[in-house]
Amino acid sequence: MRSGDKRELLSGNEAVARGAYAAGVRVACAYPGTPSTEILEELTKLPGVYCEWSPNEKVALEVGIGACLGGARTLVAMKHVGLNVAADPWMTLPYIGVNAGLVLVVADDPGMHSSQNEQDSRYYARMAGVPLLEPSDSMEAYRMVGAAFELSERYDTPVLLRLETRVSHSRTVVEYEDQRREVDFPYEKDAVKRVMIPGHARLRHPVLLRRLEELAREAEISPFNRVEMRSDRVGIVTSGVCYQYVREAFPEASVLKLGFVYPLPERIARDFASHFRRLYVVEELEPFLEEALKALGLDVMGKARIPREGELDPDLVGSSLAEIMEMDTGLQDGGWNRPEAARAPRSSTLPSRPPVMCPGCPHRGLFYVLSRMKLVVSSDIGCYTLSVLPPVSGIDCQVCMGAGVGMALGLERAFAGSEVNASYRGKVVGTLGDSTFIHGGITGLIDMVYNRIPCTIIILDNRTTAMTGFQDHPGTGKTLMGEKTHALDLEALCRAVGVESVRVVDPWDLEGTEKALREEVGSDHTSVIISRRPCTLMRRSPHPVYRVDEEECTGCRRCLRLGCPALVMRGEKAWVDEGLCAGCSMCAQLCRPGALREVEDGD
Repeated sequence: MRSGDKRELLSGNEAVARGAYAAGVRVACAYPGTPSTEILEELTKLPGVYCEWSPNEKVALEVGIGACLGGARTLVAMKHVGLNVAADPWMTLPYIGVNAGLVLVVADDPGMHSSQNEQDSRYYARMAGVPLLEPSDSMEAYRMVGAAFELSERYDTPVLLRLETRVSHSRTVVEYEDQRREVDFPYEKDAVKRVMIPGHARLRHPVLLRRLEELAREAEISPFNRVEMRSDRVGIVTSGVCYQYVREAFPEASVLKLGFVYPLPERIARDFASHFRRLYVVEELEPFLEEALKALGLDVMGKARIPREGELDPDLVGSSLAEIMEMDTGLQDGGWNRPEAARAPRSSTLPSRPPVMCPGCPHRGLFYVLSRMKLVVSSDIGCYTLSVLPPVSGIDCQVCMGAGVGMALGLERAFAGSEVNASYRGKVVGTLGDSTFIHGGITGLIDMVYNRIPCTIIILDNRTTAMTGFQDHPGTGKTLMGEKTHALDLEALCRAVGVESVRVVDPWDLEGTEKALREEVGSDHTSVIISRRPCTLMRRSPHPVYRVDEEECTGCRRCLRLGCPALVMRGEKAWVDEGLCAGCSMCAQLCRPGALREVEDGD
């Protein structure tokens, strides 16, 4: 280590932040999304970097584009589905290029630990025609960020740095510089290059194609691509976290490890393939590398054995390839000493632990009422999506950020013209969180008002972005940098776009919430109900709890309809775990015998 350097266990996300800081990044933008959230949170701890939570990923990238054109090295971070939101500016950015470097960090989520799909973001690099880097651990993540900025500026292009959940959240040793470069590029006007009217764009597309040819040559000499020759019988091509799985499952196999993944280093791939009868490709999700290698005419096997869905691990990689390798090589066990754990198929004896909404969650009461009213509920992305699970079972459909509004409009129009579904007319509501409404729901609400759709939208305002760890947003009155700012007035915004009826309810008040819903749902106009109560986990002051009077409890189980984890049955009687109880009183409101009673915390 050099003097002034540090050695520390860092997650991949923390390493990206450190790498960006050392590279001289001055602007960083994101919308929080697991598994990428911590990148921006870590950057806020470092001096000299402007960081912001943008309203959504499209805005984040657009701010990033402006910043890089203005001469500041810029990092933009998001999860995989966020890149869908940012796809519009992303696809044109390579045409206009950069000034200072721009690195877009996207975190994929194989296994869908916290996501609604398993898309493979590597295709966004190929589709846009930009270089793709993919680290296998935190140290590589740190190094690749700096290299990505250099690539970005040398080739006048954005760079996509792809992480996966295990790289983002796993900790490995990182040696990092305790200082940063100071980078500042002069701004120069160049309308032909930066204003993409069709005539200018036609000039820029050939530039992008020539750049790809140059980047392909760069990939051939990249230090992030390396050949590890061991066995002369088995050759494996892999990248990202899958490299770690391959090394554990097949420690004696020869490996072509790709870190500069796109454009594919064709010469290196052909040279590596010449040593083996067949190559095996280990990658999560789609056959991105496999398709590229097959296009070179190479004999490769990948997704015929490796699952195309879900997250991989060393056991799964070992059990998937062992048999075919033995057949191909003619050697029992392939001629290498694999760990015993990698010889047998994967099995799990751990019980499942489905996620639930927290005790006292304000969303629980709202969705309980919606379910009780037997409405058609179009919902969105957030903690409240868990209300789809029994016993609440309060959601009918959900797709992506902001779609809760647009789908409600579509359902209402479909039912309005249907005899088969006539019973559902006037029973549609759309639900979405406060952060989600700002992210992608406002335009849907404008569409609803503009087209005069009689439908009710419910904004679940818990005063934070709870699902990803309590990040601020434009409605909270505080920025990512901790500065006080204007708090977006949701009521005023809804009225400004033309909503005539806007009302606020407390979702802990079940009777009042139901009364408001019955008055608004089925009316002849667009209405908005704001279900407002801060996230229970943000409460810091002591609060009362509830206890069951066993003499009064009849064992009717009515209180269990809320699905609160603080409430269970002990024998024939309900019981409250007072260590979990949040004092919301919703269970007491449902208890007809009056057996649930408030007590002071600790009594």
